[in-house]
Amino acid sequence: MTLAEPTGDDVLTTALQAVAGGDRGAFETVYELTASRVLGLCRRILIDPALSEEVSQEVFLEIWQTSSRFDQERGRALTWILTMAHRRAIDRVRASQSSRDRDLRIGIRDFHEEAPSVEGDVETSLEYARASAAMTELSAVQREAVELAYFGGLTQAEIAARTGVPIGTVKTRLRDALIRLRGLLGDSR
Repeated sequence: MTLAEPTGDDVLTTALQAVAGGDRGAFETVYELTASRVLGLCRRILIDPALSEEVSQEVFLEIWQTSSRFDQERGRALTWILTMAHRRAIDRVRASQSSRDRDLRIGIRDFHEEAPSVEGDVETSLEYARASAAMTELSAVQREAVELAYFGGLTQAEIAARTGVPIGTVKTRLRDALIRLRGLLGDSR
């Protein structure tokens, strides 16, 4: 009669039972045999590498603390460990989602949209009328440069290309137009 070589699961089961007795060397064996699988499972669930490492560390702490609960009659040691890792990772996902949901609820609750005021609408209309009147006081080329830059969203180089004038001329027109508008609108900046 020959004795069969112990399988990886037999070694893991024996080591896990020794961990229940406080054997640090056995814990090292459990870690070496399962760390890559635990981390891999956590990464598949959590995506974030740092979070996966944190959860894996929590799993091994739980193994150290609860290894006496392992019952080989109910399943394999690796299955017990991976189930623990899966539960921890899913719990972390749920906790993160719960936190995001709570932040959203609080954000919605604390959001107070201000109703438009008649006073603000009137003030905006008056400012628009003043700015429109001031724009008519600019020369045609200054007005064109301002409209292309501020209302058209063009850069100075794009204005130069569109109008066919040198960029230095565009810069001068914009600068002179802004100085003139500032004076007309009474802005003391």
